[in-house]
Amino acid sequence: MSKSFVHLHAHTEYSMLDGAAKIESYLNKVKEFDQPGAAITDHGNLYGALEFYHSAKKKKLIPIIGYEAYVINDSRFERPDRENNKRYHLTLLAENTIGYWNLVNIASRAFTEGYYYKPRVDYELLKEHNEGIIALSGCLGGEIAQFLAPDGSIEEGNKEGERSYSKALEKAKFYQSIFGKENFYIELHNHGIQQQKLILPDLLKISEEIKAPLVATNDSHYVNKDDSSAHDALLCVQTNATLDDDTRFKFDGSGYHVKSSEEMRKLFPENKFPKACDNTLEIANRIEYSFNSPKYYLPDFPVPEENTSIEEYLNKKVLEGAKEVYSEITKEIKDRIHYELEVINSMGFASYFLIVGDLMNYAKQNKIRTGAGRGSAAGSIVAYCLGITGIEPLKYGLLFERFLNKGRKELPDIDMDFDERYRTEVIDYVIDTTPNKQGKFTPGKHLPIISPEKGLDNKVDYAFLGAWNFEKEINFQY
Repeated sequence: MSKSFVHLHAHTEYSMLDGAAKIESYLNKVKEFDQPGAAITDHGNLYGALEFYHSAKKKKLIPIIGYEAYVINDSRFERPDRENNKRYHLTLLAENTIGYWNLVNIASRAFTEGYYYKPRVDYELLKEHNEGIIALSGCLGGEIAQFLAPDGSIEEGNKEGERSYSKALEKAKFYQSIFGKENFYIELHNHGIQQQKLILPDLLKISEEIKAPLVATNDSHYVNKDDSSAHDALLCVQTNATLDDDTRFKFDGSGYHVKSSEEMRKLFPENKFPKACDNTLEIANRIEYSFNSPKYYLPDFPVPEENTSIEEYLNKKVLEGAKEVYSEITKEIKDRIHYELEVINSMGFASYFLIVGDLMNYAKQNKIRTGAGRGSAAGSIVAYCLGITGIEPLKYGLLFERFLNKGRKELPDIDMDFDERYRTEVIDYVIDTTPNKQGKFTPGKHLPIISPEKGLDNKVDYAFLGAWNFEKEINFQY
């Protein structure tokens, strides 16, 4: 077996105010160490998954998509008192494409169904979406580790209880029954924390008793060793504390950077932790994703008429709208409509226009004030006929090509303005009319990373990363 190593537990900038590793920098470090691949396991989300995947592929590295889930014993639909809102960490990795989509389902439903201070996952979700997923038992905040070292985690809701090896063993068997013997690993950490060292012999014993393989990980939160002070400042931002506050939250132990293969194998030598490092390479070799070429997957607008395509329905709605907004449909109007429809339909954007038109129609029917249309969308006669915009483009000589053309392979950009007092009503309408979702996105937030050279960046950039990533890869149904 190679003397290399693959990091299977790593947090990036997408672990909000906790991870200080930019994906590009993280993968460059992995490449520098001549490691064959790496994983991304951010807290409770997959916001960085596709950026990570494409970046790793460009660098000829094996991308391992995963995330660190917040698991609860009770139903994800329950909302207990905050002090009893006990959560555990569990590292989940997608082995294949099926596993990736199962991770998407778990992560999405954790937000839409289980969100309560954190996006929570229950056992029901894990059992329902276990195919293609490799599970690692987790850090000190994991359920197994909590039975062995009850004082080892400060995760909200975790209270010091009785140490119980037998309960830890039963819980390990339970997780193994969910994911299967081949897909459940006992995860080992060593950041010099007393509780981590305390439970290592217990984890080895559990591994032997249930025949679960060991796997060594490093809970990395930044790239280089000397980034620790910058990461410390990031934690202060998260907890609204200052660096001179001795009582503030900070990481115990050390070494939360991306370590070399030699460092990891020194921490977990083969004679003490059999195959713990080798198994990281074996897991990496099991990873195989098959994604379609990058393209847009748009929601399907429900066509009420049988044997009618989405394009035919759009044509019909536009012509109906034209009769309402024009007293006479001239040849110029007719030619412009046909030209725009040909472009829109050939680029696969029929559903997009129908959905936006439906939202605007809902607002108008419910007397919610809307704008007349901003930006280049005002140049579309199709948008005008559907009621999306209120500006007649021919009258003002507005060009459709500034808005959409075949040479520009991007989604059309339509700015919609709603009376801010009733904006949530429009959002609720979108939710209520989306009963058959194959996937959901949750807006993500992205902050610039604090670097030792630049210090704390005053500019905060909030980007809807969930939408940006998922619009390319997830097939929604409207």
